[in-house]
Amino acid sequence: MSDILIREPAVYSAIPVAGDEAPAPTRRRGPRDVLKHIWLGASVIVLLLALGFALFPSVFASGDPLVGTPADKLQAPSASHWFGTDNIGRDVFTRVVHGSGLSLTATLLAVGIALVVGSIIGLVSGAVGGVVDAVLMRIVDVLLSIPTLLLSLALVTALGFGTVNVAIAVGVTLIANFARVMRSEVLRVRRSLYVEAAYASGVRWFDVFRRHILRNSYGPVIALAAVEFGMAVLAVSALSFLGFGAAPPTPEWGSLISEGRNFLATAWWMTTLPGLVIVAVVVSAHRLGHALERRSQ
Repeated sequence: MSDILIREPAVYSAIPVAGDEAPAPTRRRGPRDVLKHIWLGASVIVLLLALGFALFPSVFASGDPLVGTPADKLQAPSASHWFGTDNIGRDVFTRVVHGSGLSLTATLLAVGIALVVGSIIGLVSGAVGGVVDAVLMRIVDVLLSIPTLLLSLALVTALGFGTVNVAIAVGVTLIANFARVMRSEVLRVRRSLYVEAAYASGVRWFDVFRRHILRNSYGPVIALAAVEFGMAVLAVSALSFLGFGAAPPTPEWGSLISEGRNFLATAWWMTTLPGLVIVAVVVSAHRLGHALERRSQ
């Protein structure tokens, strides 16, 4: 007994105490860190600007996107027409701004569907396990095995044309990615020491799931949503380019590029400038998503 009493302080002294750790050395910011922050700030500005286009199009472009002046057709970009005009004299910038409402609404709806459904599948699969996990993951594997564009084309063909149907089709194709990430995070958190300690102390399974597993699993999923937002913009624009979106002359980003493809030799701005807007939004969403991913780790 005396030996145990003598050795106990030595054992407990080896356990680190919260206030005993030496502070981690701070790393000085270099030019690369400053450049990363600049790119991140620029990405946020681009996304906020695109959101402003969607919410308040008349503030950024007060003209009518459906009416043009035939005398001004196929004019190059200038101070009066920033993105030039199309083949019937409509201002391309005005059509891009007013088309962002439908394009971004469809994108947000698609990401929302994928986030909710995929997260539920991943939560159930990772938390329940067993046969349920095996069945759900085989369904996810089937979705992952089909090319995204092919699956979205098949779904939108079955559902019919329209912006909402395009959003549903794209959202279904993104479910598998959210399900896999959520499941992996749930499994990682379930093996954590504090979760095992909560189970050992007699806390109910539902309380552990709600307070610990769910709360500590959604970070990477939110980061994935930002990345998949960019992919959804591309998918929605691709389906709109193929004619599955809103009926003309309603502007959408993909349909604007489709309208200008017959005038590439004489009016390059009809396709190039709306395409650059899509590229800017996609790259900005990816940059923001990767920044959120690093913060969640």
